Amino acid sequence: MKEKLGFIGLGNMGLPMSINLLRAGYEVYGFDTNTKAMEQFIAEGGIGLSTTKELVQHSNVIMTSLPTPQVVEHVFTSEEGILQNAQQGSLLIDFSTVNPELNDELHKKAQSFDLRYLGAPVSGGVIGAINATLTIMVGGEEKDYQSGEKIFGIVGKNIYHLGTSPSIGTRIKLLNNLMIGFYTQAVAETIVLGEKMGISANTLYEVLSNSYGQSRIYERNYLEYMKNENYEPGFSTNLLLKDLRLAKNMADEAGVPLRIGEQLVHLYNDIAAEGYGENDMSAAYLSLKEKCIIKQP
Repeated sequence: MKEKLGFIGLGNMGLPMSINLLRAGYEVYGFDTNTKAMEQFIAEGGIGLSTTKELVQHSNVIMTSLPTPQVVEHVFTSEEGILQNAQQGSLLIDFSTVNPELNDELHKKAQSFDLRYLGAPVSGGVIGAINATLTIMVGGEEKDYQSGEKIFGIVGKNIYHLGTSPSIGTRIKLLNNLMIGFYTQAVAETIVLGEKMGISANTLYEVLSNSYGQSRIYERNYLEYMKNENYEPGFSTNLLLKDLRLAKNMADEAGVPLRIGEQLVHLYNDIAAEGYGENDMSAAYLSLKEKCIIKQP
């Protein structure tokens, strides 16, 4: 059976991912509640549809990239949603970052509708989605993974099938984003303190990028955002906060105290409340800088 692709969620990640599938020669149906995103998708050659129900009835591989577990659950389980309306045997690939229990629940429900489900959260940010260099962490049955393997290779670069559990990829993704929370605040504090000591951010980056203080988040946050004074969201503070809360819940269930992680939840909640929620997470630097009088070098 010829693959007919459907993509629900044409946001910062989903839109470039769907465009890469179009450029690879696939016919892709798309749906998003954002009119501008739909217009961009259609301009790239995608076929825009007006509802989730209509999309899944045209597709046998259905991908989702959505912002919160609540939205994911609604899109999958509502009367007009995926599970109730998809063709039997369809492959469902969820690229969203949700709580692991939701992956397991959706997998079980999908099976009851004779549907196949893969939890496949991604890492690499908007630039990774645009350049098709994403890391994709896939959990689910081997045969289902093999069915989606070609698609994964088009939208990503580092593809991991981590096991048959549909939530294993999400568990690793939340651990990844827990570390991102550490590093992002560390970068903010290091640069603000360095500037307070009369050290320019450029000098500090040049030295630390060749020292053990180097990290990919330092490189990303500083070179792509802070240096350019550009805080348009590649990965927003609100999304990082959402993932840190999910990581804390996962830790609570496992009985592991997150001595720093718990404080990070409060910290990023405060940063979001200060008005930086929709900015890129690197705006943690701006939040701290506002609290200091920076002595220029």
